[in-house]
Amino acid sequence: MPMASLVTLALLAGNAFAQTQTLWGQCGGQGWSGATNCASGSCCSTRNPWYAQCTPGAGCGGGVGSTMTTTSVAAKATTSSVSTPAQTSTTSTASASASTSRVRFAGVNLAGFDFGCGTDGTCDTSGIYPPVRNFPPDYNHPDGAGQMRHFYNDDNMNIFRLPVGWQYLVNNNLGGTLDATNFGYYDQLVQDCLSTGAYCIVDIHNYARWNGAIIGQGGPTNDQFVSVWKQLAQKYASEPRIWFSIMNEPHDIPNISTWAATVQAVVTAIRKAGATSQFISLPGNNWQSAAALVSDGSAAALSKVKNPDGTTTNLIFDVHRYLDSDNSGTHTECVTNNIDDSFAPLATWLRQNKRQAIVTETGGGNTASCEQYLCQQIEFLNQNSDVFLGYVGWAAGSFDDTYELVETPIWNGNGWTDRALVKACLAR
Repeated sequence: MPMASLVTLALLAGNAFAQTQTLWGQCGGQGWSGATNCASGSCCSTRNPWYAQCTPGAGCGGGVGSTMTTTSVAAKATTSSVSTPAQTSTTSTASASASTSRVRFAGVNLAGFDFGCGTDGTCDTSGIYPPVRNFPPDYNHPDGAGQMRHFYNDDNMNIFRLPVGWQYLVNNNLGGTLDATNFGYYDQLVQDCLSTGAYCIVDIHNYARWNGAIIGQGGPTNDQFVSVWKQLAQKYASEPRIWFSIMNEPHDIPNISTWAATVQAVVTAIRKAGATSQFISLPGNNWQSAAALVSDGSAAALSKVKNPDGTTTNLIFDVHRYLDSDNSGTHTECVTNNIDDSFAPLATWLRQNKRQAIVTETGGGNTASCEQYLCQQIEFLNQNSDVFLGYVGWAAGSFDDTYELVETPIWNGNGWTDRALVKACLAR
């Protein structure tokens, strides 16, 4: 090769080596050929063999090219673990180093009992396809128990969200008792979840509605909604790893203060039913958007919700955020990491108000863009684990290859293989 060509290659290589990656940008991982140096004050932190990114931290030495290896993994949940009351904890105004900071909870949704539910709160109970193996009329339903064991044992996940339609639980009898047959099948999934050692989120997936009408605002009464939660709380009062998620994605709520009163009624009922210490999720308006929680008034209204003893212990703000072009979670490509417009402002508000939040829906397609942006988003949550308790990806369970955001692992006869996005970002 001519000497001139060798010099040119050397210059190109030198320029590539000298390139500096910005904060939260990718700086390594299998197949990565871009910049490996990080901007001053940040380190190239290895999340897993497939992804590393530039994260802030006091141990970075303040110079370009600093590197570190993230090796710590949050311990799996135990049956005796209950969070420190958020309102009495001391929080730091600075993000912790990626090597020591990890959100407490990481997991995925196990969907299927919510199939047939629309955003208007209608739920066609014949449309469910639950991840319970012995559900009639056939025995070919997805193995939710096996999926959760895999995620827990192989991916270090420790929380699973189990969405279900309100109509299914009560067999379409508004204000009625839990249907023995229907609830029995749902409880199988709950018990499968508990058997792993993970926390298990019981989530009513009705968008603050029953058949098109908003709870407490022209639709079902608060008492009718409280009824189903009182019964669920009585069933699981002795299970410290049950997490009560009051409602999935309220939207277009006319009066947020009235909605907060509905949430208060449910919290009071759950606590008085004997579930005195478990986590309870507080859902805001606008599809629980992390970007809108403060600006739409949800945070202020829900901040007034209290336990019967007047505390806010284990009352956790519950937010969602997708990474596609319209935050709908319907596209396989991602365009944002949601840090600047959603999670950074929310972290500031939570810290100032001594509260905590969990992200119970987030995700994207199994694509390079989503691997990049979701890993960045999750690492930001890790960096701010004093106010963010964790994340739950959407979704595994009964979803198959035809679903854009599928996270269901693939069974090969001998073991499970994770989807690309789970492997790159959600697994720990």
